[in-house]
Amino acid sequence: MGINFYSKKILKLLGISLFIPFTIFELNTINKQAKAQENLSAASEKDLFLYRQMGASYLCIASKAEVDFNKGLGIASATFANVIIGKHGGVIKDLGNEKLDEKRLYNAATFQIVGSALNICPDSIPKKIKKEYEKKVKEFKKKSKK
Repeated sequence: MGINFYSKKILKLLGISLFIPFTIFELNTINKQAKAQENLSAASEKDLFLYRQMGASYLCIASKAEVDFNKGLGIASATFANVIIGKHGGVIKDLGNEKLDEKRLYNAATFQIVGSALNICPDSIPKKIKKEYEKKVKEFKKKSKK
């Protein structure tokens, strides 16, 4: 027994009635994503402090778990940069509306995370990294005096 004429109409009607809500749902989802991207706010000093401390905490835990220091620092720095890009569009409040790229955020994160880790777990930071950090701090102080 085949499908009669009325059954085909009913199937088309059901198909259309199921298709329309899914289409509307999909359009609504796309619209929400676009609005979410518009509502990104620049990272405040409070945000940066939180992300920096989380990175430093991760670095301290990773080094105690005998994870290679550079790998741990790389992961912490990449996470910091990705959060700033994802949640704040790469914009930091104190730097104005300039959008920072991932590389610049990564480098800044590396410096800041090492500085925080030196306060949290100084014994976990290799001496070479500590010396490089102190050297950079001195350079920044000289530049800021000019």
